[in-house]
Amino acid sequence: MVKIKRIFAVIVVIVMFLSVSSVVSAEDSEKININTASLEELISLKRIGPKYAQRIIDYRENVEEFKIPEDIMKVKGIGKKTWELNKDRIKV
Repeated sequence: MVKIKRIFAVIVVIVMFLSVSSVVSAEDSEKININTASLEELISLKRIGPKYAQRIIDYRENVEEFKIPEDIMKVKGIGKKTWELNKDRIKV
């Protein structure tokens, strides 16, 4: 009986580990590239509505592409607070 409980505990730990690792890899693949993202993708970011999403697109098309994720703060109206809320979700 003890052996069955031990095997069950090991299986539970393995399942939990696999669940956590798949969430981490899913989060990384869900990062939004601010140089290529559509309006809809940009709107999925926190505090970014259609107006700011369009500003991001206009900036990358008319001024320059973003070189580092922090460059999103160069867009008018997007400051440190918005950056902090989204820094783990954006990439270039």
